Amino acid sequence: MANVINQAQPPLKFIAPAFNPMVLQVVRVLLPGWIRLRSPLAEIQGQNLERLAQLYQEFEQGKIRFIIAFRHPSIRDPLALVYTLWHLLPQAAKTANISLTQPTHAHFLYDRGIPLWAGPAVGWLFSQLGGISILRGKLDRLGLRTARELFATGKFPLAAAPEGATNGHNEIISPIEPGISQMAFWCAEDLHKAGTNQEVFIVPLGIKYHYLQENWEALEALMTAMESDCGLPPLPGDRTINPKASELYPRLIRLGNHLLSLMEDFYRQFYHQDIPKDNQPELPGRLKVILDVALQVAEQYFDIKPKGGLVDRCRRLEQAGWDCIYREDIENPEALSPVERGLANLVAEEANLRMWHMRLVESFVAVTGQYVRENPTFERFAETTLLVAKTISRIKRGSPFAGELLGQQRVVLQVGEPLSVTNRWDAYQTNRRSAVSELTADLQSALEAMM
Repeated sequence: MANVINQAQPPLKFIAPAFNPMVLQVVRVLLPGWIRLRSPLAEIQGQNLERLAQLYQEFEQGKIRFIIAFRHPSIRDPLALVYTLWHLLPQAAKTANISLTQPTHAHFLYDRGIPLWAGPAVGWLFSQLGGISILRGKLDRLGLRTARELFATGKFPLAAAPEGATNGHNEIISPIEPGISQMAFWCAEDLHKAGTNQEVFIVPLGIKYHYLQENWEALEALMTAMESDCGLPPLPGDRTINPKASELYPRLIRLGNHLLSLMEDFYRQFYHQDIPKDNQPELPGRLKVILDVALQVAEQYFDIKPKGGLVDRCRRLEQAGWDCIYREDIENPEALSPVERGLANLVAEEANLRMWHMRLVESFVAVTGQYVRENPTFERFAETTLLVAKTISRIKRGSPFAGELLGQQRVVLQVGEPLSVTNRWDAYQTNRRSAVSELTADLQSALEAMM
């Protein structure tokens, strides 16, 4: 079921990293079995791992500091990443005669919201593994200060996803956020002030999934279930794309247009939004309009002016909702009078409902409406269909993780060429904003090149 919040909560507390080597050892041993039994990841492969092993050796020798900037197409990325660090990387180091003396691990940044839906035990585990919780929608000074300190002085390198959230696509990278570039320059600045000569790098890490088998039957079954949910009868296919996708592509387009029509009527009738009925654009244009409208509905409620792209607007709305639910002005909701508590609960429940519109948009931030048509592979078809299934599940008030599995997968993690931050130090001193922007653009290009 969907996560329903109908009561005001105490303010969200920062979850401090408390690295525990015993916990790391236990989780490291249990991880392969957990992946085998509880995930669709049948194979995890690494490319250019000797490059990462060399960086870890230089890190141990006190020569460099670095952050791993990994792609984030799926909720399973952290599993693939830690398996690579804990199991594949030591093997690659041994093969390349690279000596490493401590565990190949990394401190990591994670969204403070994860323990809210995954459970407090996950927050405890992330803390014990050296994770740093970050509030994405506002300036989290404590989280950023902790990350900055660990980047410059921590026992391990740092890892973070520059896209900020999953986008469900193997071959589309969302616009990456400048936070990683800024932290890298902060690290260079801290090392410079400390008088050390350590170099600082950002290491791009590509992550890409492949289904072991093209399970068109499972895809068709999911499509049929979604059509039934939307009240659509079966649709005969044609052979305009390729023999396997030809019957499903027209159905996917029809389903997308029908779902957009339902949402347009929904926002016109109940939220009084001005969405034209005549001369409507093609699916990509209609999708862009409905995503903007959905965010406007939430922004109007929270009294937030639209600013930035879809991702920026989603983050600001998420924080506005959390401010109404996790109240900084109410340390103990149980100490309130019944009437005060009732009003606070009403505000929390309404905020949670309004955040639904933001979650709807969040699922589609990278959807173009042409992704499948441009290259109708099974992977692209599956990615897009699963995003639609996730949206339908949200509308039905079900789990946002519905329909996550369409067969076993192989995931490949590719280590890119490290980006030197130290070599950009002079440029950063001259114009900080420009240097951060250029480094962010170079990181985006590096990740795109690995696709």
